[in-house]
Amino acid sequence: MDEQQERDVVRGLREGRPDAWRTLYDAFAERVWRGIARLLGPQSADVADVVQETMLAAARSARSYDAKSGSLWMWLWGIARMQVALHFRKQKRNDRLKQAGDWLAASGGRLAHWLDGIDTTPTDLLETAELASIVRTTLTELPGDYEALLTAKYLDGDSVELIANRERSTETAIRSKLARAREVFRTTFLRLTGDRTTDAEACHELP
Repeated sequence: MDEQQERDVVRGLREGRPDAWRTLYDAFAERVWRGIARLLGPQSADVADVVQETMLAAARSARSYDAKSGSLWMWLWGIARMQVALHFRKQKRNDRLKQAGDWLAASGGRLAHWLDGIDTTPTDLLETAELASIVRTTLTELPGDYEALLTAKYLDGDSVELIANRERSTETAIRSKLARAREVFRTTFLRLTGDRTTDAEACHELP
């Protein structure tokens, strides 16, 4: 969706036009599904429910959308993240994080190297239930733009150039923002895992 299309949709949402909502849905529904599936786990039976709750919440608040607060996608993804966070709270997140943190404490420093771009994505680790759980939950705790940036770069494998073009930014700005996002991820990761010595803590020791 280009800038002119986005302006047209925003105007339509404010006016309550059904065609504007349909355009928004067609443009972003699949991306919302993929993002929620990534956070919940693609095998989760709850993906469809969370997607539905996201779209219902978006429909209820569509007329209040303010372009000054960000792009249509960031607004919609913010609603999705809120629904995912509610889902995790219902799933007794603290117990799951404790188990994941105990497992990760003995897993070496591979997550640290991955986040700092030293190693490629540790696919085998990400496929384990323990690490997948804690990474997904940490991502939902981050500001929306940081979560989206880390997901695009490290989980989707998008290049900095591609991200910069999509965000209408510069590669330098994106690299700088990635560095800040990784630092916030580490801090959040340590808080959620009980401030123990883990991969995230080892990140601070990297050159």
